[in-house]
Amino acid sequence: MQRVRPTADSYTSIAVWLHWLLAVALFAQLALGWWMLDLPKSPPGLRAGWFNLHKSIGLSIGALALGRLAWRLRHPVAPDPQLTAWQRHAARLTHALLYLCMLALPLSGLLGSNFTRYPVRYFGIALPAWNHEWPAAKELMSALHAAGVWLLMTLVGVHVLAALWHWLRRDAVCARMGLPTLTHLNGS
Repeated sequence: MQRVRPTADSYTSIAVWLHWLLAVALFAQLALGWWMLDLPKSPPGLRAGWFNLHKSIGLSIGALALGRLAWRLRHPVAPDPQLTAWQRHAARLTHALLYLCMLALPLSGLLGSNFTRYPVRYFGIALPAWNHEWPAAKELMSALHAAGVWLLMTLVGVHVLAALWHWLRRDAVCARMGLPTLTHLNGS
């Protein structure tokens, strides 16, 4: 496989749109996930309906994350020369862990659901599954899923704080993602 050399100084419009689409979807998914945990198990179907919506959104996020990762690998951006070596390393590590979470969470959710007798429905369509109850595997997947959620929330927090820091510093990092800088907002 031939590696594409980074030549662009900013992300493509497709990369920017995928970033913001994933950001909105992740925030919505996290809110839905925390909210639905307190849903009662009766009446039957209410909780299952919300859980299946959560699973459908999660699988969609996983597919979008794969698409964004593929796009990013084919359209790399040159490292920002304003960043120090430790900042570039921290950004690479944070982004790699964010992608890992966006892929591992849907996978752990899907696997955990397949270790129950209930089918996974993707927006109402039952997905093929073995539906073999294996409580220990379900518990393991649930634990991995919960740990992944906490890691994702921590990484999103770090990512947002770093973006805010760059935005307040008025450097070019945010402009590479299509965000207006304070200079642009002040009319300077």
